[in-house]
Order: sequence, then structure tokens, then C-alpha cells
Amino acid sequence: MATSQKQRLEDRELREQTQEIGDEAIGPAAIASAASVGLSLYYFYVRGDRMRGLFVGLWPPTILAFSSYFNQRRMSNQLETITKPGSTLKDAVDAFVGERF
Repeated sequence: MATSQKQRLEDRELREQTQEIGDEAIGPAAIASAASVGLSLYYFYVRGDRMRGLFVGLWPPTILAFSSYFNQRRMSNQLETITKPGSTLKDAVDAFVGERF
């Protein structure tokens, strides 16, 4: 009984951490991408430096790709933590879903 409550507490903490990561993960990357687009437009139209404007304009997809990669890697690590070796599929689903239903 005590181990069940301990497991529920650990699962609840993991869910809270997962929600926090999901909420804050894209923020800095989106801001950096938007700033890069603005800088690109500045170079292209205001300064007249078209090559630099095009170069800086290629940064947003790269920034977002790195952000996506790190988010996927973080989610993969969390999934491995949830589905510990030796646990059954039912236990993993119960741990992931928890008390939602």
C-alpha cells in the first residue's frame, strides 16, 4: 500500500515536470526565430544588404529544428523513465495515465 502511494506521488511529480517542460520549451526558440525574421527584414529592406538578409532569414528554421530535436530527446528520456525495463505494458500505461480517468 505504501509503495502504491509512493509510486502515485512519483508519477504525479513526473506529470507536473512534463507539463512544465511542454509549456516553456518553445518560448525561447520562437522568440529567437521571430527576432531573426525581423533582423532579416531589416538587412534586406532597410540596409539594402540582400545577401545578409537572405542569410539571416535562413536562421529561423534552423533554430526551430534544434528546439524540436531537444524537445524530442527530452520526451524520449521521459518515456524511458516511465517504461522502466522489467515493467509490463499495463504498468507503463497506468503510470503514464495515472489518476486522470
